[in-house]
Amino acid sequence: MFQTLKNAWRTKEIRSKIIFTLFILLLYRIGTVIPVPFVDANEFSSNLSGTILDFMNTLSGGALGAATLFALGVSPYINASIIIQLLAVVFPKLGEIAKNDKKKMNFITRIVSMILALVTAIGYYYLLKNSGALSITALHSPRGWLYAIVIIASYCAGAAIIMWLGERINEKGIGNGISLILFANIVSVVPSFIIKLVNFIVETFSYKDYNETLVRPWLYPLIAIVFSVIFIVFMVALIVFVVLVTGSERRLPIQYAKKVVGRKMYGGQSSHLPLKLNMTGVMPIIFASSIVSLVPTIIMLCQPAEGTFWFKVNEVLSADGFVYPTLLFVLIIAFAYFYTQITFDPMEVANNLQRQGGAIPGIRQGRPTSVYIKKVLSKVTLVGALFLGIIAVLPVILGPHAIEHLLTWIQRAMWANPDSEYVSSLIAGKVSELSGVFTFGGTTLLIMVGVAIETFREIEAQLTMRNYKGFLN
Repeated sequence: MFQTLKNAWRTKEIRSKIIFTLFILLLYRIGTVIPVPFVDANEFSSNLSGTILDFMNTLSGGALGAATLFALGVSPYINASIIIQLLAVVFPKLGEIAKNDKKKMNFITRIVSMILALVTAIGYYYLLKNSGALSITALHSPRGWLYAIVIIASYCAGAAIIMWLGERINEKGIGNGISLILFANIVSVVPSFIIKLVNFIVETFSYKDYNETLVRPWLYPLIAIVFSVIFIVFMVALIVFVVLVTGSERRLPIQYAKKVVGRKMYGGQSSHLPLKLNMTGVMPIIFASSIVSLVPTIIMLCQPAEGTFWFKVNEVLSADGFVYPTLLFVLIIAFAYFYTQITFDPMEVANNLQRQGGAIPGIRQGRPTSVYIKKVLSKVTLVGALFLGIIAVLPVILGPHAIEHLLTWIQRAMWANPDSEYVSSLIAGKVSELSGVFTFGGTTLLIMVGVAIETFREIEAQLTMRNYKGFLN
């Protein structure tokens, strides 16, 4: 990996692209701390803890909780892309535009993105207003509607700038712009995660507010250390597993027929057609998370009164419930198949093999080859989709409550008195403080690893043209 980066840095053209990408990401991170006029959100982030907006805050790099210029993040653009791609399948005319006129399709996506950004910004404004996060001037002025327009326009402008920055990376940088922005947002949370985990251990050594007749002085720090070690080992193992599965592929054997051209004979070689286990990358995760989070986010922004229909709907769709992880799992599988179909055409691959004189042993050329590739692709996609779904849903299921049970089990395993609830109450209080940290789960991990691998593959592809050897090959 380091040799790949070293070779890329030595190449002037690739180095320029990397520097440009880092510069754009730096501009984005600056935008996440630029305040919006008439907004005072010093304590607003505490309202997001334990809600669906906490996860959205992670994907925005903390901008949502801080109510800064880029608070809406990439969600409007991603949701617009999902809507347009789904409509392109339903409406043939839009599908033709998607295939033949990319420029017009991008224009339509931008328009839909700004419409969604406007709707989200309006709801976000009312959430800030109801939470008391607006300045006194904006709250009590007789021209409050004018302040509202300024705030909403600022958030819409922020969403437009994010979309523009992502497109600039696509044109002049390395990797997919929106994915890299998501990657930068998630990475920005990692230092905070590490600091809180370290503080969790350090504070236990200085904690004195317990009854020494019930709790041995060394027990509480030991529980914190054991839990931290288990958690770190689990995260490292999960990263290794994600990398291995992402690089896995099913190889279909290809045999090329011999042919004579002039006095020379060509062909007769054996090759293979690689079908990646996770061909869609992180896109099904991003799409499914955006769709599942859309309705709860809108409901949260509107803040319905307790006991109303929409309040109950929000409770049903909360991350702590059963419906949210189930919908997330089902949508990940559906989007994995959908995205595979729009990015990989078995008929086109079969026709290309036939024109080049290639065939799968035991399978006739043309349509039978297409049917066989589609059948194998369906099985491979199912395995990859199940992998994505399990990795994304598992940390949602194993949330703060499961962490509390784990810590309690460690306490009981190391202490002879399993009936005491004293240490359990201490653990419960500490877990509630760390609940926001553990939103850094499977979805964000998959996005990080997937985007990193895809970016390195693009760097390798450009290095291959310059006869450099990369680490993934």
